Amino acid sequence: MASVMNVCRSPLLPFLALLSLTGCSNAPVKLRTAALGDRIELGHIIYTIYDTQWLTQIGQGVEAKIPQNRYFLIRISAANSSNSPVMIPAMKLEDEQGKTYDELSDGTGVPNWLGLLREVKTAEAAQGIIAFDVLPKHYKLRISDENEQDAVLVDIPLTLGSDYLTPLPK
Repeated sequence: MASVMNVCRSPLLPFLALLSLTGCSNAPVKLRTAALGDRIELGHIIYTIYDTQWLTQIGQGVEAKIPQNRYFLIRISAANSSNSPVMIPAMKLEDEQGKTYDELSDGTGVPNWLGLLREVKTAEAAQGIIAFDVLPKHYKLRISDENEQDAVLVDIPLTLGSDYLTPLPK
């Protein structure tokens, strides 16, 4: 009985109790999912993901760039609703198995490529194309707020029939 009393008076008991409450929660946070074409507000950035295009090459002739898999182009708009400039974070593709893919770091030849460093001034929008080199399949595009604290997955169904991207609305 004396040993039980010593354990109860131990200064470690509150710490162990707190550890048991916080240490068991390793469940991943489920992100919101949006659809292609939805208006998505994340922090001070308002995103719209318009459409997609699959390409087997960028450019023509000897200047053509050939991907390892296929080029996947995504037309987006990201508007700044704050009173100061914001940086649009890099985006990732996620497949159904949870594997992620980074944007291409070199968009040479991609029409209207948005680039990797994307600062958007107050009350303005950046519009253009982000590009990936991936196998054709169903993906979700992970977008986030300017601080990368909040994120949304945009569901992008597999469509191989599009040979062009539609013009952005004015």
